[in-house]
Amino acid sequence: MKRALLGVLLTGFVLVFALGCRHGTIVEYKDVKIPASQIPARVGQIPTLDEVGNGIMSAGTKLGWSMKIERPGNIFGELRLRGKMVAVDIPYTATAYSIFYRDSANLNYNPNDKTAHSNVSGWMRNLHLAIQREFVGSSFTY
Repeated sequence: MKRALLGVLLTGFVLVFALGCRHGTIVEYKDVKIPASQIPARVGQIPTLDEVGNGIMSAGTKLGWSMKIERPGNIFGELRLRGKMVAVDIPYTATAYSIFYRDSANLNYNPNDKTAHSNVSGWMRNLHLAIQREFVGSSFTY
């Protein structure tokens, strides 16, 4: 009886540990097209580089990211939550942007196989979706 109970407890511990260590390959976004304006006065027009940068900054800031234009065409984004940190580079043009992993803290990053806690990819995905929302239906007047 004690052995069976010990086996069940040990199995439970292993399952809890495995579920708590959610790891995965970091998903990055490369050359994502920025939708042309849907506003009637500007239908089909491509935004300017400044409009794209301002839109990306706005999208990230709304999600709690600290965003900084390092130079025209590149934004540094950093998110800090509950003692964890992820940093990304966001190179952009008037027609596309990318989101690349740059650094993290307390998220078990493994540079050999480019994996980390699954929250990293989740936060990057949320940023990507927020940027898309920022431009769909936007007037590009930041």
